[in-house]
Amino acid sequence: MQNKTRTRLGVMAFVTAATLGLTACGGTESANDNGGNSEQDGSATATEVTDMGGNTVELPENPESIVATDNRIFGTLADWDIELSAAPVDLMPDTETLKPYRENEDILNIGNHREPDFEQVTAAAPDLILNGQRFDQHTEAMQEAAPDATMVDTNIVSSPVDREGQEQEGFRDVADQYRELTTLLGEIFGREQDAEQIVDDFDVAIDNAQAAYDEDWTVAGLITSGGDINYSAPTTGRAVGPVYDIIGLTPALDQDGSANHQGDDISVETIAQANPDWLIVLDRDAGTSARDEEGYSSAEELIEESEALADVTAVKEDQVIYMSPDFYTAEDIQHYTELFNQMSEAFEDAGGAEN
Repeated sequence: MQNKTRTRLGVMAFVTAATLGLTACGGTESANDNGGNSEQDGSATATEVTDMGGNTVELPENPESIVATDNRIFGTLADWDIELSAAPVDLMPDTETLKPYRENEDILNIGNHREPDFEQVTAAAPDLILNGQRFDQHTEAMQEAAPDATMVDTNIVSSPVDREGQEQEGFRDVADQYRELTTLLGEIFGREQDAEQIVDDFDVAIDNAQAAYDEDWTVAGLITSGGDINYSAPTTGRAVGPVYDIIGLTPALDQDGSANHQGDDISVETIAQANPDWLIVLDRDAGTSARDEEGYSSAEELIEESEALADVTAVKEDQVIYMSPDFYTAEDIQHYTELFNQMSEAFEDAGGAEN
């Protein structure tokens, strides 16, 4: 099949002083200690950027305190050894990459997006705030908590509709948004070459999945939560939805949906009648504290034990792709890259388009 043409939109920075360094520390340590120095990969650090909301932002010189709230950027920041003074530690996935953040008692814990502790933001006295995803709804409160901080919008609008099915402003090609966000972070921290490598890995994974996929195969996205199997619609569905458009998958069901984090309530029998060749499954509870609760059943258990799905081609042929257990709380470019690599391998093993 033909690969989709993708434009590298990028978020262009206007570099007004290439020799200026941007410290990414939570205290007074030098940028060489925390990965914020542009010399890390030879890139110049931007002094002005255009953020994900289209705002032109003048970055503070040598910020001593950085607050980040967006789960989609934690993995990249951790890989680059960027120190944070405050963050919603409760929302961070339990991964080895984020261990330095989760176990760092010096990082003030903002809590979660449902009951954020904005006093911790004030206490951190940030020079720079990177705000998005679950905390996008709290932008105004974040600004009130730290009125002197420079705010950078890192939010990705991953669905054209919200969880109630209402149209969202700012939606556009999701893959391009991930590229732009990664490029933006590279510009802020002088890691443009590193950012380019992350994007290149993402693009290669997409190309490989597209090449291995047979357009005759039909696909259904599912989200398991609270012991239920729910539907994740093409384009609009949480986490799984964008995959249809990025890879060019053929939907098994032509059913409208929302961006509900638990998926949309469509009967398992309806999914079974569609008889998808492949299932892509997000285990929402695996990425939350629900996995530790009594009665928790994994996505694998729910799919394998479902009598209604027993005769579905995807189940019979073992063509079920389970997303990473922490995908729900991470949902970053690294996890999508991992998913696309997983998909291309599964498609090739099943005798995909190039075999």
